[in-house]
Amino acid sequence: MQRYVCDYTDNEPTLSVGSQGLAVKQAQCQLNSVLDRLVTVDGQFGAATKSATKAFQQCAGLTDDGIIGANTWRELDYWWWNDIDCHK
Repeated sequence: MQRYVCDYTDNEPTLSVGSQGLAVKQAQCQLNSVLDRLVTVDGQFGAATKSATKAFQQCAGLTDDGIIGANTWRELDYWWWNDIDCHK
């Protein structure tokens, strides 16, 4: 399978429920790439994005707090760039 093209932004701020904008779209796209689920890429960090984030964090061995901070971005970037799948 070809890696998702996620080119909304290179900006990687801390994201959590209530966050919105291009960085959220980037995260949603990358989460869709690595997870066996589909998050709507709408730029709104809501319950579905939080759930997907927690599932990914569990796969990556991170604290599953549903917040996309520096550690989650680092792992998400690595998994996405290397086309690694998290089957959650």
